[in-house]
Amino acid sequence: MSHLNQNKKIMNRIKRIQGQTNAIEQNLLSENISCIEVLQQIAAVKGAITGLMNELIELHLREHVLSDLEKINEEDLNDFLALIKRYT
Repeated sequence: MSHLNQNKKIMNRIKRIQGQTNAIEQNLLSENISCIEVLQQIAAVKGAITGLMNELIELHLREHVLSDLEKINEEDLNDFLALIKRYT
């Protein structure tokens, strides 16, 4: 997946996730932060990671799996992608 390092959208997602995880670390060091706030931040990171994974799965399918097919049924592809997003 070396082509991904040139994908600005993916790289921006990763930088946001890094910022979120750094904020969790800083807040864990703070004495004034509640457990609930940290858990909310962790939930946000989990959602961001899931979104990144969905994006990477879609890019992989489009770039490496489906690129060899002569004719792609866009409706079936979208149904498949929705299924993957539902369970990841």
